[in-house]
Amino acid sequence: MTDASNPLLQPSELPYGLPDYSAIRPDHYLPAFRTAFDEHLREIARITMVRSMPTFENTIEAIERSGEMLDRVAHAFYTVSSADATPEIQAVDEQLAPLMAAHTDAIALDAALYWRVQQVHAQLADLDLDDEQRYLVERHHREMTHAGAGLDDDAKRRLTALNQQLSTLSTAFERNLLNDTNDLAVVFDSADELAGLSSGELSAASRSAAERGLDGKFLVSLPLFTGHPSLAQLRDRESRRRIMDASRARASRDNANDNGPVLREIARLRAERAAILGYDSHAAYVTADETARTPEAVERMLRELAAPSARNARAERDALRAIVDETEDTPFTVEAHDWAFYTEKVRTARYSIDTGALRPWFEAERVLQDGVFFAATQLYGVTFTERADLTAYHPGARVFEVHDADGTAVGLYVLDLYTRDSKRGGAWMNPLVSQSRLRGTLPVVVNNLNVALPGDGEPTLLTLDEVTTLFHEFGHALHGLFAVVTYPHFSGTNVFRDFVEFPSQVNEMWILWPEVLDNYARHHETGEPLDAAIVERLRATETFNQGHDTSEYLAAAWLDQAWHRGGPDAAIDDVAAFEAAALADIGLDDPAVPTRYSSTYFAHVFSGGYSAGYYSYIWSEVLDADTVDWFRENGGLTRENGDRFRARLLGVGGSKDPLDAYRDFRGRDAEIAPLLKRRGLDR
Repeated sequence: MTDASNPLLQPSELPYGLPDYSAIRPDHYLPAFRTAFDEHLREIARITMVRSMPTFENTIEAIERSGEMLDRVAHAFYTVSSADATPEIQAVDEQLAPLMAAHTDAIALDAALYWRVQQVHAQLADLDLDDEQRYLVERHHREMTHAGAGLDDDAKRRLTALNQQLSTLSTAFERNLLNDTNDLAVVFDSADELAGLSSGELSAASRSAAERGLDGKFLVSLPLFTGHPSLAQLRDRESRRRIMDASRARASRDNANDNGPVLREIARLRAERAAILGYDSHAAYVTADETARTPEAVERMLRELAAPSARNARAERDALRAIVDETEDTPFTVEAHDWAFYTEKVRTARYSIDTGALRPWFEAERVLQDGVFFAATQLYGVTFTERADLTAYHPGARVFEVHDADGTAVGLYVLDLYTRDSKRGGAWMNPLVSQSRLRGTLPVVVNNLNVALPGDGEPTLLTLDEVTTLFHEFGHALHGLFAVVTYPHFSGTNVFRDFVEFPSQVNEMWILWPEVLDNYARHHETGEPLDAAIVERLRATETFNQGHDTSEYLAAAWLDQAWHRGGPDAAIDDVAAFEAAALADIGLDDPAVPTRYSSTYFAHVFSGGYSAGYYSYIWSEVLDADTVDWFRENGGLTRENGDRFRARLLGVGGSKDPLDAYRDFRGRDAEIAPLLKRRGLDR
């Protein structure tokens, strides 16, 4: 294969630089990466060999101009490796992981490059730069220092070896989890075992089984988190138990997919790396370059929230126990697999709401067009036009062109809604093309969810949780679409990890906003709107079950911290025992309220970008809840409000300290009181 024949090495001729996946084969990726690595190293060498003294233009801006080919190849590949990881793609990923880690270190630890960055940084006060350029100098200097560019050669060699080992282990963790999640999908022999599910859900389970050659049976796949949407509806207790047991067993069994040894080694190597970099722990290393600054600050927040959350969860369990005693012939102790089912019974008794019965009002296409897109149009003036002529990386992924109110092109939005065996669990946003004035590129962003695909002719009816996920991930997409920066370093969602969830959480507010809800929540057969009385009861339930939901989240955030607060000599032999001790330490060891992610399937932190950073969801929610109050105080869903939020927060991407951007938008720092009220923790 020649470089000229590799479609990844030439700029795509499709609109917005959308990769031409129709021409890309799995065997194109590794050669393309190798060529792009070499090209990037040559570009960096041209910077370091400049004889004149370092300037912003010949050093910092030159760094930003470099690596364009590599970015193009990497965006194309990593989109596929998460959303359509066929065996061929998995094989590429395993070979690529150490190569990518080595290349990243070759740039980040380059002594000559670091010297030039240091020189520019030292004269920063005297340079005639705009705010974005000045912040860019600060970030490059901070990030290279943080990565270890100032270490001696021996330390750098060890650091590089560690990073390669970690990349390989993270890839193994993701592969094991995907394989075991597929292996543990629960097979049921009859529809009777799934009593309580809708016809559409049964159709989806039947299709999934047929796709695996299990005609006449029903297969329930597992989401990334511990619970399962079906647990709220399944009337058969044994069926609920089987699903919960399978979910909690993922990648923890003594077989080829066991992630226990993998994650223990990841934690140990991360601790060793942190020590080389001068930090007491990986958590200290990570938070030093986030808005939290220290793991102690994270611990204070988590402990402050844990006690009232656990207290509220105990009260909720008492209510579940009471309804079990009332409704079951043989009362039993409420266990984890019972919680969602009896929570719906309590919700119905208290508020006359059965959330499962609301699904006919949440037809996916209507939620997308008349909910998600509608809210964005009302707030920001943008419109979305489907481009059926453009093909993404999988037939199930749809492409939409985005324009501003004046017709100016914004970028492309790709939605990949449905689950499949080759897609990792959970939901996420990622860029396919990053916006940059310097490179002349507009954004192409992708949203992935894992909604079950119904049978032919059946509508896709979403749960309220799935509606929330779609609005949430679209908030990330808006961040990626609206950030308008000069330098690719700051494009889209390239912000501090404990700030990145803020815009996505804010976008969830529109789900129950009257104008938005009335526009999309229509019965898929009759067109009737959701009854106003039901809507009011829905709003009244916003703090309902928050003890459970907050506890399961905080438990996961604390586990993440526990794994990453130790030093390199910490010896952990038993994953389950370590988890139990950590959860007991913070008072979140209630067996009926398991952690949202147990360690062996905690992909956010062992194969994603949230290591020692899963706390960021609740950290960002402080800003989110405060922002929701601002919108309510200022008229809600208006273009004036949307334009302000877009210009002062979404639009700056990473080109400004995020807390400075927040103060510019809000006029002050965020307050925690709205969050406590939202989650029912203020009483």
